[in-house]
Amino acid sequence: MCIRSGEWVIISNIKDIVLKYAKSLRARIFVIVLLVGLVPIFLMKHLILENYEELAAQQKSTLIQNQCQQIVDQVGSSGYIRDVGNTQVDRQLTQLANIYNGRVIIVNSNFRIVRDTYEIDEDKVIISEEVLQCFLGTDSTNYNPDDEFLELTLPVSNPGTGQIEGIMIVSVTTQDVKDGKDALGSTVLILQVVLTLLIFVAAYYVARVLTKPFGKITRSLAGVQGGVSEEISIPDYTETKLLAEAYNEMLHRLKKQEDSRQEFVSNVSHELKTPITSMKVLADSLLAQDEVPNELYKEFMADIAEEIDRENKIISDLLSLVKMDKRSADINIQETNINDLIELLLKRLKPIAATKNVDLVLENYKPVVAEVDETKLALALSNLVENGIKYNQDNGWVHISLNVDSKYFYVKVEDSGIGIPQEEQESIFERFYRVDKSHSREIGGTGLGLAITRSAVLMHHGTIKVQSEEGVGTTFTVSIPLKYVP
Repeated sequence: MCIRSGEWVIISNIKDIVLKYAKSLRARIFVIVLLVGLVPIFLMKHLILENYEELAAQQKSTLIQNQCQQIVDQVGSSGYIRDVGNTQVDRQLTQLANIYNGRVIIVNSNFRIVRDTYEIDEDKVIISEEVLQCFLGTDSTNYNPDDEFLELTLPVSNPGTGQIEGIMIVSVTTQDVKDGKDALGSTVLILQVVLTLLIFVAAYYVARVLTKPFGKITRSLAGVQGGVSEEISIPDYTETKLLAEAYNEMLHRLKKQEDSRQEFVSNVSHELKTPITSMKVLADSLLAQDEVPNELYKEFMADIAEEIDRENKIISDLLSLVKMDKRSADINIQETNINDLIELLLKRLKPIAATKNVDLVLENYKPVVAEVDETKLALALSNLVENGIKYNQDNGWVHISLNVDSKYFYVKVEDSGIGIPQEEQESIFERFYRVDKSHSREIGGTGLGLAITRSAVLMHHGTIKVQSEEGVGTTFTVSIPLKYVP
């Protein structure tokens, strides 16, 4: 027996309302556990009461039928239906009716009532489906819980001939069944209230226990906002374990970004301050002397001009890097002939290569046209080739090759330079990072070239890789999609 539709609607409405306003995980778990516990209780109530009523009515029917069968046998053997003057049978019929506060009717084969313990329908005719079926040899039991009565029809047979001479109809009240059901309902109601309170407490406890690990994560996240940077470990559940691992990984990235930011600020301050300090020293030296020789004056002014150029180079590279950091907001994509672009870059860099007797060799395998930002890509490739020239050996070489497939074009820049130590190769793309700081300053490096190159390549959704061996040379490989996808 299921819960009645009205009660189910009430439960569903309560569930919808509570879940609507239960924004927290703990509240939702509480509601779910509570509903899971309450639904069986409502089912239990109806199953117990309905089963009790049905079972009680069936037991009463069996008991009455057994008692009636004895009287039916006496009615049949005594010929009571043919001659109603048997006082003993009358007493038994009356006694049966009084015991169950009911009514007994005897009907003959002509469907006429020959005996009615109420004495109101005698000599009247009664025809019904149950009566007809009973004359055919099938007794019946009819329980009506709404009108609170139980009716039995039993055939009365002649022991000599075996023929059915009549039937006996017994109608009894089932008020006792209803009273028993009501008493049981009160007991079940008390049980419902007790179980509901227990489930309420259990749901609250379960919700609190299940969400406790998430409270740890919340406090840890609040700690990060307050400056605390400790890792967390919450192995309570698989989900919280994975969440803690993701949190710790995020924390590591934040630490790394913070360290990188602080180092960048420190490097910028240092790099900008160094040329200014040099110019200040040179200017103070000139001012400290009354009569400065013309040759010394020119030498100091040339040094100051060199430091100004260096400062300007750092500022220009910083501005380029800032523009790169804006990502695709300032990117100007257009179809560009990559072959012509690289040839133009090498034409500009050949004078620099000539000063160190470095040969520039270009190898074009196929014509390449791609969607790129010509200015930013030119700056990236120019930095790679210029680094190959600056950090090369005298009488060395720089080999540039261009190739393409169906999706990407590839630019490879190889040199015969000093190379990069294996342990330094992961850091060369960081801002202001120098493998050999003293040598970099001699050749005018700012430590921003490779950072600019990487940013420009990433803006085009490409990749850049490096392979190097100290004293042998370095190879940078850039791959960029032919079609730009925003």
